[in-house]
Amino acid sequence: MEAFIRKFSETGINDIAEVGGKNASLGEMYSHLTAKDLLIPDGFAITASAYRYFIDENKLGDKLAGLMGKLDRKDFSNLARTGAQARKLIMDAHMPPALGFAITEAYDYLFDNDDQPVAVRSSATAEDLPDASFAGQHESYLNVQGHTALLYAVKKCFASLYTDRAIKYREDKGFGHNKVFLSVGVQQMVRADLGCSGVGFTLEPESGFRDVVHLAGVWGLGENIVQGTVTPDEFLIFKTSLRHGKKAIIQRNLGAKNKMMVYADVDDDTNTTINKDTPWKMRERFVLNDEEVQKLAKWALIIEEHYGKPMDFEWAKDGIDHQLYIIQARPETVHSRERSIKITSYKIKEKGEVITTGEAIGNKIASGCARVLSSPAEAGKLQQGDILVTDITSPDWDPIMKKVGGIVTNKGGRTSHAAIIARELGAVAVVGTENATQTIKDGEVITLSCAEGKSGIVYRGRCIWEETVSDVSNLELPELVRPQLIIGEPDQAFELARYPSYGVGLMRMEFIISNYVKVHPLALVNFDKLTDESERLEIANLTRNYENKESYFIDKLSQGVATIAAAFYPKEVIVRMSDFKTNEYAGLIGGKTFEPEEENPMIGFRGASRYYNERYREGFRLECEAMKLVRNDMGLTNVKLMIPFCRTVDEGKKVLAQMEKFGLKRGKNGLEIFVMAEIPSNVILAEEFAKIFDGFSIGSNDLTQLTLGIDRDSSLIAGLFDEQNPASKQLIITMIEKARKLHRKVGLCGQAPSDSKEFTRILVEAGIDSIAFNPDALISGIKNINEVLNTQRQEEIKSELTGLKNLVM
Repeated sequence: MEAFIRKFSETGINDIAEVGGKNASLGEMYSHLTAKDLLIPDGFAITASAYRYFIDENKLGDKLAGLMGKLDRKDFSNLARTGAQARKLIMDAHMPPALGFAITEAYDYLFDNDDQPVAVRSSATAEDLPDASFAGQHESYLNVQGHTALLYAVKKCFASLYTDRAIKYREDKGFGHNKVFLSVGVQQMVRADLGCSGVGFTLEPESGFRDVVHLAGVWGLGENIVQGTVTPDEFLIFKTSLRHGKKAIIQRNLGAKNKMMVYADVDDDTNTTINKDTPWKMRERFVLNDEEVQKLAKWALIIEEHYGKPMDFEWAKDGIDHQLYIIQARPETVHSRERSIKITSYKIKEKGEVITTGEAIGNKIASGCARVLSSPAEAGKLQQGDILVTDITSPDWDPIMKKVGGIVTNKGGRTSHAAIIARELGAVAVVGTENATQTIKDGEVITLSCAEGKSGIVYRGRCIWEETVSDVSNLELPELVRPQLIIGEPDQAFELARYPSYGVGLMRMEFIISNYVKVHPLALVNFDKLTDESERLEIANLTRNYENKESYFIDKLSQGVATIAAAFYPKEVIVRMSDFKTNEYAGLIGGKTFEPEEENPMIGFRGASRYYNERYREGFRLECEAMKLVRNDMGLTNVKLMIPFCRTVDEGKKVLAQMEKFGLKRGKNGLEIFVMAEIPSNVILAEEFAKIFDGFSIGSNDLTQLTLGIDRDSSLIAGLFDEQNPASKQLIITMIEKARKLHRKVGLCGQAPSDSKEFTRILVEAGIDSIAFNPDALISGIKNINEVLNTQRQEEIKSELTGLKNLVM
């Protein structure tokens, strides 16, 4: 029995060669982490020795080797037939009495109940490569009860060593078929069919960002996540806030969860599952409450610390005892391998007709011939580089995935099978489009763009784009002038955080309000004043899961800002309070009711003048509530705030008084408040502004506009707009010089320093502290700064040498 069975309590990570990675990990966690309050369902492993004994007793070794020897290794034309014959050999074989007795005795001893439901999971290993991973290649069977069902499930696991995808996987990896064996894990069943389940990563799976835990969950069994059948709930938890006991959930995204997988009410040994419609009330609820999310995230930290590497794991909540359990964990294998920092930027230059949109996986662009397939059985239609278009994908698609130039699916989210495979292959994927197989024609050329934010876009035809690859691993980051980023899109934050920078010099709040909140804040505060019934219905739908409509605004805005702040923590993130113009505010849902019509909104009711005015004061209160939540409750004190378009010093004082009334007092909890220097009055009265603000950020666009008297939205005089006009440059230099004398930080946000070395030289020589760039201009901007600084240093050295020479003479 000892050769055939290993209890989890007697198993650890060093036993991979005998019990496979899955069982070794379960044993490791059960033995070492249950003492740290993690709940790991108990169980035992049927060893690789037991599998070999099964094969030897039934004299199957030569027969299986003969079948594999006949495999067409060029086109794999007989893969399906060969796999079916191999599986039949195993299923037709008898279970040796000694092995059968050892399995049932372990079951009875461990669970003390011959009707105890168990999960029976395959765990493969290679004799000469014990660290090899075979994740997702073999089968698992759930809710297995009794001796007969258990032994049958074990044989089915043995047979799954010869599924088509497992055979192809070994061929691709160069593993000998007779060198790979199967262990089987028998684990106490968690009744997730009556509760919920999901997956987790101790990093952000899209970008590899290490400082968050990512959780995804669905109602019922977790296969719906792996198969991509439904869009799950998703949560992001910031590790630093979690460790400090702060509110650590920086994102909550409610998934559709329109289906839930449960066991069918069938009285036989098939353990049939069905996907039934999820009741509406359950679709509208998150599968986990905040306490449960943070509990799982804390467990994730313990798991990662124990293994000393990024991990992905599976979790489940039992619908009977309502407890959370960790049911699997394995090393994360995609991003943990990355070492150097290479930045490839993609920019679409010429677009085609938009066919459909979904969630973007990755940040690339690809083009190819669309192949609309309904199942892997149609794999013969797929040519190298084609774009696979299908409803959903599962592990059965794996043998053909290496061919694809991209993937488009109707269903699934960022943790679906298609998304995971796309990341592993470095392929472009647009998932969850809902209608791709109906709107994309088989055989037509399409372009997938995942380089335009959160949404992945499918264009008709072959678009034109450019790619720029930069290895910035050894790029010198200047200290005298700190390069920073301009950012507004939270979904790009984790990827952009890898870029060399000193944080975020300008985080535009407007993008989050437009794309995530969507509603005018006053329409939430004064919902009853809205008369447009369609707007009332739209707002009611958006806020349906919130206690009140104001909390919807605060939640959405705080999550967007917190995501960016967490991505760059502890580097500073300067958040500019809202700077919409009245015509832009009016474009928000419900906005027209609360916004006046202006002849020239560009220099009208915008920026600071709104914040203390009764027309918008309550909207500003919601902005402040969101920032207070980010800084105080989440602990993201790297967030600094900035006031735009502040015309007078008195206006600045009114804004600061209003902020203090709303709980944001300058200096409290380290809060710094900057002001945009974008009006000539800011420069002229810099000494007075410096008394009430902590620093300045030069907005060169507006400053140029107001210096030259140019409406930068007017195409008629666009040719006159020039940030490097002598008048504009003189004001910028004056602002920098004054800020330095006043011991106030000063930066600049704009494109000009990346486009012009001369403009960069002027800023550096004037003594600017930081320059914020758009992401696509950051690298060239850093190079410009370095070149100017190096030239400046060389001139200083030359001057010093000349001085010494003169002294000697």
